[in-house]
Amino acid sequence: MRTLMRYLRPYRSMIIWTMVFVLLQSIANLYLPTLMSDIVNEGVVKENTPYILKIGGLMLLVSAVGAALSVGASYLASRTASGFGMRLRSSVFSHVERFSLQEFDKLGTASLITRTTNDITQLQQVLIMMLRMMVMAPMMCIGGIIMAVSKDAKLSLVIIAVIPVLALAIYLIGSKGIPYFKAMQTKIDKLNLVLREYLTGIRVVRAFNRTDHERERFDAANEDLTATSIKAAQIMAAIMPVMMLLMNVTSIAIIWFGGLRISEGHIQVGDLMAFLQYAMQILFSLMMASMMFNMLPRASASAARIREVLQTEPVIVDRDSATAAAHGPASVVFDQVSFRYPGAEKSALSGISFEALPGQVTAIIGGTGSGKTTLVSLIPRFYDVESGSVRIGGVDVRELSQEALRSRIGFVPQKALLFSGTIADNIRYGKEDATDEELCHAAEIAQASEFIAGMKDGFDSVIAQGGMNVSGGQKQRLSIARALIRKPDVYVFDDSFSALDYKTDARLRAALKDETQAATVIIVAQRVSTVMDADQIIVLEEGGVAGIGTHAELMETCGVYREIVTSQQTEEEIA
Repeated sequence: MRTLMRYLRPYRSMIIWTMVFVLLQSIANLYLPTLMSDIVNEGVVKENTPYILKIGGLMLLVSAVGAALSVGASYLASRTASGFGMRLRSSVFSHVERFSLQEFDKLGTASLITRTTNDITQLQQVLIMMLRMMVMAPMMCIGGIIMAVSKDAKLSLVIIAVIPVLALAIYLIGSKGIPYFKAMQTKIDKLNLVLREYLTGIRVVRAFNRTDHERERFDAANEDLTATSIKAAQIMAAIMPVMMLLMNVTSIAIIWFGGLRISEGHIQVGDLMAFLQYAMQILFSLMMASMMFNMLPRASASAARIREVLQTEPVIVDRDSATAAAHGPASVVFDQVSFRYPGAEKSALSGISFEALPGQVTAIIGGTGSGKTTLVSLIPRFYDVESGSVRIGGVDVRELSQEALRSRIGFVPQKALLFSGTIADNIRYGKEDATDEELCHAAEIAQASEFIAGMKDGFDSVIAQGGMNVSGGQKQRLSIARALIRKPDVYVFDDSFSALDYKTDARLRAALKDETQAATVIIVAQRVSTVMDADQIIVLEEGGVAGIGTHAELMETCGVYREIVTSQQTEEEIA
């Protein structure tokens, strides 16, 4: 947690005032037993009513001041912890934004969500308690011991004998609970993963009648987390009975030995009552410390998980010499490119070389797992090549800043993704300052105008989370419009027409041809009908290039391409 404390720097004044308030509150609480002792010794025993009223009023005033200080300290501690959580969440989110896909693959989306929400909440709760307790607990403990000794030094031996026993008990119990708290956070990740997969894949789950299977997966993860939580709670729950036992034993011992001291004339009744209260304050401060100790293991585990995110450096970073290239027509060149996913034994791509020219359509086709999506992911530098180079406009993509590189690319991913908001918001995601005319034009080219006009609010129609209220084809067309509106130098369509019917597919490609005349267009497709009119077709097989050419050329020279065509078209269509 120490490395995360830098996020508290803007709240230093609040922390200082919190500690001042807690310190004054502790002094007030320590003063009350002494006042009560005076009331008993000087007021009750001597039947001095005016003195009782005077000191009683002073006690009420001290109590009121202590209460006000407590409210102020709680308010400042809450403000500080909330601000800390806000800044830490922002820092984690900003850091995660810099991650490449490799870091997401390593840490996992569900885990990153848990770390940004649940783990930081754990730290906030502990911070609130620490701001209150780290001053109050030692102040009450040390101050209570000093005041108790001032009342009767020999009777204080009872308290001094109990403190080591209590501290040892807290340490032994807490040390056994730490592994369980660490395991709990990992199991929360697992639970979130199962829940997220179920909610995002609800249509598939129901289509295959796998609701019972998913419930079993969730129940297994839930029961695993519950069992660990119960075990941790059982261990930590032992602290309270131990505390109460020691407090009661201490009270009995103080009353027993205190009675003997009174009979011998060493202390008065009021002093014994004050001593008993100081003893309770000392033990209560240790109880507060044990509560904090109870929360620290889980907070420590959460802090370690957050620190792991913040200390994970992205593999893909801008070089010191990174530049922003000028916009304009740009070719895309793959020069002996090889790529292997982290931890994979076999390369996903090997020796890929080709050039996609401006004003031309370059299509990429191949069987499942041939490396099509991997190849186009290297263009916007989602991953870095293992060897060789990818160049845009003659410049290696690693020499460009990521922002400059991606500003030149209109990328439509294989899985169309929409964000919650309106249709206009989703299309303008490609260009925030796009005019209404640009919006309508992009939708028209993407063949989305018709279904948008048919919706109740047109471009202001609300898209549900993940685009669940539109069809797959509509999502793809909106994703294409989002890429078109930014008018990039390079268009990359990663199997972006798969959910379209043949008629819409043909209209869209015809509209794109006029819209993208000056740009470099790269299309990944499964359908032969989508790629056969391309200026250049690249055939991939098992991560390598099986053939490059036009449709007619590949039918003559590439067996892999002929097999793909034959599997999709009749002899009449081929002819």
